[in-house]
Amino acid sequence: MSSVVDVVLLTEVFVTLFVIMDPPGSIPIFLALTSGRSASVVRRAAWQAPAVSLLVITTFAVFGQQILDYMHVSIPALQGAGGLLLLLVALELLTGDEDPVAGVKAEQNVAMVPLGTPLLAGPGAIVATMLFVKQVDSVASFSAVALGIIGVHLCIYTAMRFSLPIMRLIRPSGVLLVSRIAGLLLSAIAVQMVADAVRAFVTGGA
Repeated sequence: MSSVVDVVLLTEVFVTLFVIMDPPGSIPIFLALTSGRSASVVRRAAWQAPAVSLLVITTFAVFGQQILDYMHVSIPALQGAGGLLLLLVALELLTGDEDPVAGVKAEQNVAMVPLGTPLLAGPGAIVATMLFVKQVDSVASFSAVALGIIGVHLCIYTAMRFSLPIMRLIRPSGVLLVSRIAGLLLSAIAVQMVADAVRAFVTGGA
């Protein structure tokens, strides 16, 4: 088995991405962004979000450094942009109307933005994946990285898919409360991303 898959690297990839992408932590944000929608739309979002994340992660795993070099974009810049985007979504959740799906939110595909990216496939996950890809030097290490990435995304899908019973249980008033909590958590994540980006700029420029 070890000749086919590097178990140590597989464990490292899975645990690292699981901690960064935090499938359980995405549940309240997923509930807040999909509240008021039909069950079929929520089910579709449950697989679309990890699918978009997997596509983005895979793209950056293969072409990440070339894309950033070609566009003259640094990792801190990507991180700062992602943080600002998440902050806009967080402010909408925190200060929105009593109807959590009012306005533009009801028309946009939240599975792609902000769930798929930058919440799941954010700068942290992208950078971690790019670093793991640099360790690929055999079939075993390639399989480990690929299986680790796929495994985490399966966990994300499972968490989001089974959030439907939670949504039915807590009802609209509970969803409103979850929306406010999710907005607070998301704003903290966004501010941390921007702060890390600024720190990286300052450190890099020193």
